[in-house]
Order: sequence, then structure tokens, then C-alpha cells
Amino acid sequence: MQKGIIGKKIGMTQIFDESGKVIPVTVIEAGPCVVVQKKTVENDGYAALQLGYGDVKVQRVNKPMKGHFDKADVACKKNLKEFRLDDCDALNVGDIVKADTFAVGDSIDVIGTSKGKGFQGAIKRHNQHRLKETHGTGPVHRQAGSMGACSSPSRIYKGKGMAGHMGAEQVTVQNLEVVKIDVENNLIAIKGAVPGPKGGIVYIVDSVKA
Repeated sequence: MQKGIIGKKIGMTQIFDESGKVIPVTVIEAGPCVVVQKKTVENDGYAALQLGYGDVKVQRVNKPMKGHFDKADVACKKNLKEFRLDDCDALNVGDIVKADTFAVGDSIDVIGTSKGKGFQGAIKRHNQHRLKETHGTGPVHRQAGSMGACSSPSRIYKGKGMAGHMGAEQVTVQNLEVVKIDVENNLIAIKGAVPGPKGGIVYIVDSVKA
């Protein structure tokens, strides 16, 4: 991983390229992020940088976290995230990472928490189809139907698609393209959609499959 940053999803819009073609983009407020902690192979067994994003009042931080920020001599941050960069020596504690760490045309992965859908049935959650609505099927048209197990093995196999909680889980969208960068306002326009609601926290990193 060469680059990484924490951001907040602003929303979606569209921009036009030189030929007049419309490009749907998601606008991310990326940074500014401050390096709160630097982990080394000698002390921690691996090399990584901990970035902080989003200011928060000191009263909102517990004592251990306040001591963590005081040790780094940085303001208290709301969101922390570790990035295992290939070249961690290039940054030190207290350095600022801004949107210009990425460039137009970069291929990136965006990690976020998807929108929560609550408790949903098997049709919406697993794309199962409805039962037939004739010949006495009864008021169970949208239920999961047979579980497929009999006296042997007398249980339901793991992984069976059933109703349950849907959404509100970590999702990674791969191979997105950086279309535009506004360094002054710390904005990155990314082609396509990214997971999560407006105002949700996302993590932008280099694409692992580019």
C-alpha cells in the first residue's frame, strides 16, 4: 500500500469531461488527517501509520485516548485508522496528510460501512424468488420455504440463506478512479458509488488489484 487517507462521504453529483461525456462521481472530503502514531518493526513487529481525522472536543475523549493524543502533541481526533504503508519513514508523528496525496487517474479502493436495512426477508436479503401463488400455497408467498433437511441430517446446513439483519457491515469497492481533486477544500471526486450514507466515514487506499 502506497497511500491511504480517511474521509467523509459528502454525496453524489455528476461532472463532464473534455468531450462532454457525463461522469457520475461521489464527492469525498478527504482529510486533512494528522499522523497520531508511528508503529515500527522494532517496537510493534510491523510498520504502520495511525491517522486521525475529524476534530472532537477534549470533553468527549476519555483519559487514555487524551493521553494518546497528548503524547503525539496533536489535537483530539474523532476517527483513527491504521494504514500499513510501504514507506512509513516518509511521514512522522504530527505530519498532515491531505487530499493531494492522490492524483487524478489513480486507481483506488474505498472501504466504508454500508447502509443498514434492518431485519429483511430472504427475498430481499438473498435474492430468492417467491413461491407460487396458486394451488393452495397459502399466505407464505415470500417465506423461505423448505430448508432442505430431513430426518438425516436433522439440522440446517451452515450458510443457508435466511431472513435476518441486512446491511451495516464493512464493504470494499475496488478499482474506482479518481476523477478530480480540490486541494483547497480537501475534496476528491471518485467515479461511481461508494458504500455508506452521506456523512459516513470511508477509507481510501491504493487499489490492490490495479
